[in-house]
Amino acid sequence: MAAPSMKSGDGPIAVTGNAPVQPKRNRAPFVLGGLVLAAAAGAGIYYITHVGKVSTDDAQVEAHVQNVAARVTGQVKTVNVQDNQEVKAGDVLVVLDDREQLVKVKAAAADLVANRALLRAAQTQQALIDKTAKANLAVAQGGVEQASAMTGTTQAGIDQSMADVAAAESHKQLTKTERATAERLHSGGALAQSELDVRVAADQQADAQLSQAKARLASALANRGNTGGSIASARGKLLAASTVDEQLEAAKAQVDLAQARVDASQAALDRANLEEEFTKVKAEISGTVAKRSVEPGQNVSPDRPLMAIVDLADTWIVANLKETQLEDVKPGQPVDIEIDTFSGTLAGQVDSIAAGTGSRFSLLPPDNASGNFIKVTQRVPVKITLKDRKGKPLRPGMSADITIHTK
Repeated sequence: MAAPSMKSGDGPIAVTGNAPVQPKRNRAPFVLGGLVLAAAAGAGIYYITHVGKVSTDDAQVEAHVQNVAARVTGQVKTVNVQDNQEVKAGDVLVVLDDREQLVKVKAAAADLVANRALLRAAQTQQALIDKTAKANLAVAQGGVEQASAMTGTTQAGIDQSMADVAAAESHKQLTKTERATAERLHSGGALAQSELDVRVAADQQADAQLSQAKARLASALANRGNTGGSIASARGKLLAASTVDEQLEAAKAQVDLAQARVDASQAALDRANLEEEFTKVKAEISGTVAKRSVEPGQNVSPDRPLMAIVDLADTWIVANLKETQLEDVKPGQPVDIEIDTFSGTLAGQVDSIAAGTGSRFSLLPPDNASGNFIKVTQRVPVKITLKDRKGKPLRPGMSADITIHTK
C-alpha cells in the first residue's frame, strides 16, 4: 500500500480508511469581516437616515378645551345638548331657573328709580339754596347799607337839631336882653307900652322856639338809638346770610350722596341683569360637546363643571423631547407626523419650545437640593403645528410619532 503524500503547508493529513481527508478551513476571519461590514453598513444607513433629524414617540394631539360651568348657583331647567354634539360659540347649552334673578332685577330697578328721585330732589334743593341764599345775602347787604344811611341821616338830624337849639338859645338870650331893656325904659317912661309888649312877645316866642328846638334834638337822639339797633340787626342778618358758601357746599354734598346712591343702584341693577343672563349657560367656543354630566333638575354652582367643549378645528401636536435632543431644534423647522390612529404622514412645523421642562411645572416639582440626587434626563414640550390635516379628525390625546428635520 502506497504511503500518503504530503504537501507543504497542508498540515497533517487525516486518514480514514484508505482515502485521504482534506482539513477544514478556518472561517472565523470571514465571519468577523462580514459582521464588520454589516455593522458599517448599518451605521451608514442609520447615519444617512438619522443625521439632521430628531425623533420621538412621546407626542400627542392637543386642542383647546373649554370646561363649561354655571356662573351662578341655581337649578337646571333644561339641557339643550347631547354628548358629542357640534355647537357654535354663543349657543345656549343649559338653562337655569331664573325666577329668583328676575325678582332681583325688579328690586334693583325700583331702588334705582327711588334713588334717582332723591337725586332730583337734592339737585332742586341745591338750586333753591343757590338762589335764596344769594338773594338773602343781597338783601342783608342792602339792609346794612340802608341802616348805615339811616344812621348818617339821623346823625345829620341831630347835628341840625343841636344847631337849632344853639340858635334858639342865642335868640332867646337876645330877646331876653331886649325885654329887660324895654322894661327899664318903660318904667322910666321912655318907652311906650306897645313897644314893651312887642319885646315881651318876642321873648316869649323865643322861649317857644327854644323849647321846640330842644324837643327836636331829643327826638333825633332817640332816633339815633333806634337806628343803632337797626344797623346791629342788619349786620346780624348779613352775618347769617354770609353762610351762602357753606349752605351751597352742604347742598352739593347731598347731591353727591344722592348721585352715589344712584350709581350704586345702577351697579346693583347691572349685576342683577348679569345674573339673570348667566342663567343661560352659553358656549364660549365652537366645538364638540364632551364629558356632559348635567341633567335637568340638578343643582349647579360655579365650582362644578357641567361639560367640556373641544375645538377640533384647531389642533396641534405636543412632542416631549429629551433635553439632549433640543440642541438643533428651532421654530419653523419641518416635521413629519405619524398619528397612531391613521396611516400616512402629515406635514407640520415647529411652532415653539416650552419655557421649562415638564417636571418643573408639575404639581410637585422636584427639588434636587433635598436628599440624594439621581440625574434623570428631562423632557421639554415642543409645540408643532400642522400644515394640512388631510381631512383627518385629530382628537386631543391621540398618540403620535414625530420627526423634526433640523438640517
